[in-house]
Amino acid sequence: MDKGILRIIDANYNRVLEGIRVCEEITRFVLSARLLTASFKYTRHTIVATMKKWHIQKHALLDSRNSQNDVGKPSARAELTRLDYKDIFYANIQRSKESVRVLEECAKLNNKAIARLFKDIRYRLYEIEKKTHSKL
Repeated sequence: MDKGILRIIDANYNRVLEGIRVCEEITRFVLSARLLTASFKYTRHTIVATMKKWHIQKHALLDSRNSQNDVGKPSARAELTRLDYKDIFYANIQRSKESVRVLEECAKLNNKAIARLFKDIRYRLYEIEKKTHSKL
């Protein structure tokens, strides 16, 4: 697989897990919402399992990583501003949905079944977001 595509996959795999973890922690510690927390945890674990099914070697992702020279590394000013936990949640759920979409699109290059699994995950995130919104 192309090294640039591997970099995209690596960055978005990390980004989605980080974003979901932030959302999970908000539902756990701020909202004390057991079912929402479990939904985020299950989704996070599903993403890890889906990546394993994709059979991309972890070392291939790590070898493709070039964090020091990433031209997109500098943060946009908006990324450095959060008003409250709701703002943190919405920024991270959006980041997670976008990252799953990127993984879905990259999977279309060589594994349509994995692309469909990522699509299912993306739709699951839409539903969890809606349920969490009513609690925020």
